[in-house]
Amino acid sequence: MTDEPLTIDELIEYCRIQAGLLSGRAETIGEEADALLDEIDTDIGDVRAGLEAHAEAAEPAETRDVSDLETLESDLEEKQAIVEAKQARMSAFQNLAAEYLELAETLDAEIDDWETALQRVVTFEREHDAPVYFDDRQTLYEAAAESDDTAE
Repeated sequence: MTDEPLTIDELIEYCRIQAGLLSGRAETIGEEADALLDEIDTDIGDVRAGLEAHAEAAEPAETRDVSDLETLESDLEEKQAIVEAKQARMSAFQNLAAEYLELAETLDAEIDDWETALQRVVTFEREHDAPVYFDDRQTLYEAAAESDDTAE
């Protein structure tokens, strides 16, 4: 039995779990972005079909049709902006996941005592603003900050 509250192996596993959770969330965000891209493709296909129908009928575009196209263009631009935001968010989640894995490797290769390992994890999470990425669970950084608050 050990007097250590956490072992280095537990901290390494914590980092790997955090990385896995981040990767899973990035995958979900990617799926959401793909669904929006599919919607955009469908909307563009609908517009093309409508324009082709007007061209074949040799009918002049009505004012209402132009207004509908402007509204659709605005909707498409909004969806595209959402997709870009999701892609940026997905990239941020993937990057942090990779950095957690690097931290796990560093802890495994370079750290010999649990206190130093814990401090490395807490510092890492503070520097990377990790709590922002985990709205459904507490990070070690948050737990340490909470512990400091109650100790005072």
